[in-house]
Amino acid sequence: MTTATTAPPPRAAGGRLAHVDALRGFALLGILVVNIGYLASAYHGTGLEDPGFTSPLDNAVRWFVTVFFEAKFFLLFSFLFGYSFTLQLSSAERHGARFASRFLRRLAGLFVLGALHAVLLFPGDILTTYAVLGLILLAARHLRPRTAVYTAAALFVLTAVAYAVLALSAHAAGGSGVDPATAAGAERATEALRGGPASVVAAHLEQLPDVLILLVLFQAPAALAAFLLGLAAGRRQALGDIARHRGTLGSLQWAGFTLGLFGGVVYAHASLEHPGSPYQILAMGIDVVTAPLLAAAYAATVLRLARGRYADRLIALLAPAGRMTLTNYLAQSLVCALLFTGYGLALVGDVPPLAVLAIALVLFTAQAAASRWWLRRHHYGPLEWLLRAWTTLTWSPLRLPAAHNRTPRPGPLPERRGARRSPRIRCRACGRRRRPRRPCAACPSTSRRPSSSC
Repeated sequence: MTTATTAPPPRAAGGRLAHVDALRGFALLGILVVNIGYLASAYHGTGLEDPGFTSPLDNAVRWFVTVFFEAKFFLLFSFLFGYSFTLQLSSAERHGARFASRFLRRLAGLFVLGALHAVLLFPGDILTTYAVLGLILLAARHLRPRTAVYTAAALFVLTAVAYAVLALSAHAAGGSGVDPATAAGAERATEALRGGPASVVAAHLEQLPDVLILLVLFQAPAALAAFLLGLAAGRRQALGDIARHRGTLGSLQWAGFTLGLFGGVVYAHASLEHPGSPYQILAMGIDVVTAPLLAAAYAATVLRLARGRYADRLIALLAPAGRMTLTNYLAQSLVCALLFTGYGLALVGDVPPLAVLAIALVLFTAQAAASRWWLRRHHYGPLEWLLRAWTTLTWSPLRLPAAHNRTPRPGPLPERRGARRSPRIRCRACGRRRRPRRPCAACPSTSRRPSSSC
């Protein structure tokens, strides 16, 4: 008998693995929860509380997001980028296409989109980082899976050691606390973001140097390590059949929800209670080696749920958004910019953290529904289609054929195995078999009820 653990993995349109798309959609949700905090308040990430929101509930929401979301979901997204890289490479090999030139065009397209995104909508863009690190991934495409895993582990460890050395240096120098000029800078940024489009762009350009330092010192090494882990997993086709890796997924959950969660608590305590201190620098190093464990636990949980009792509901919710990650990622920033900056309502600094979190959940739910509607009529998301056209230098059809757009009528429910079936009897008038107490379709009775002859 076929069970949930032995059934083949569900596939979306075009042979895509639906549970991988669901995992990508889940990562997109986590990225939104993190990014919207930076868009809603210029104080977010400075080590200072927004002076308008200092209640216990506000602090509890900050703790929740910092522990469970910050520095975790971009790792999951980066892992999936590396995994998708292997799928693109295999597809190019099957079709005899030149992969390097295609991938370089793809990276160039991502860099242009990311640069526009950083200047116009959100300075904390990740697409430009992916475009640059993608060059390293392209050069490392022939690495053996085991070598890729060892290299990724070395990157995590070396980055953590660098933070520990930096923390010791800061402690020896006696440095502690947040720069007093930070509060004035956050207030200026808030006023600039409430201004017109030119003022918003100027504020983004002013923030870019600080964001660049964060990307180079913190996100880039971790993202590259996640790329390599995704490369190794893709080479092994680890996500092709989840049932074969139930033991590994369980181990990842145990490690992530213990050591990974402990590291998240330490990171949140240092960032929220002791910002700018050597302790915070050390906590960032701890988070570098524990955040991947928590991200892996999230991934293992989603993958197991995607093969369990509620798999259909989970995939229906998350997979469409996961198939349109580029469109949805940029659309998230656009909607938030319209809400929080002078492009629209200019609510920056006016929305409490709990309401910001609620906006993120509502926005993602709307995107999931919109993605599902769009993909019933189209092969790709709009930006995915444009990037694909630039990558392959061909115009693929965007809309599905008209026959695919029709919603199929529900057929009869399949009978459960082992359930008792009603015996069929033979109609005396026409000789056909029918169920008891059911009208015979061949009888000329206009009442549609079983006649006495039946």
